[in-house]
Amino acid sequence: MSRTNSTGAGPAGNGAGPVLSREQLAHLEKRLLEERERALRGLGLFNRSAQADRASGDSDLAAYTDHMADQGTEAMEREKAALFATKEGRYFYRLQEALRRLYLDPDNFGRCHATGKAISFERLDALPHARYCIEYKRELEAAGGR
Repeated sequence: MSRTNSTGAGPAGNGAGPVLSREQLAHLEKRLLEERERALRGLGLFNRSAQADRASGDSDLAAYTDHMADQGTEAMEREKAALFATKEGRYFYRLQEALRRLYLDPDNFGRCHATGKAISFERLDALPHARYCIEYKRELEAAGGR
C-alpha cells in the first residue's frame, strides 16, 4: 500500500505521481491569478501616483518654493512609494513564476524545490507561490537565508 501526502494526492515525497489533485491545482491557479491581478492593480496605482506627482511639478504653483520640511516629507513619500512598487514587483514576479511552474509541470507543482517533498495544500493555499515545504523554509530562516 502506498502512502499519500497530506493533500491525499500521490505518494508522499517520493517524486512519483502528481502532488496535488486536479481540483486543488484549479483552486491554486485561481488563487494565483487573483493575487496577480491584485499585484497589477497595486503597481498601476503606483504608476498613476508617480504620473500625478510629475504633472503637479509642472503646475503654476511649482514656482513657489515649499518649506524644507515639506520637501523632505514629499521625498520620503516618494521613497516609500518606490519601495512599495519594488516589493510589489517582486511579488508579481513570484506569482508569474508559480503560474509558469503550474502550467509547464502540473504534476510537480507543490513539490519542494530543495527536498522534493510535497508542500502541504494548506501552505499553498495560504502562499500559492511557495517553492519550499515549511520544514525546509524554517531551516533556511534559522540559517539566516531567505
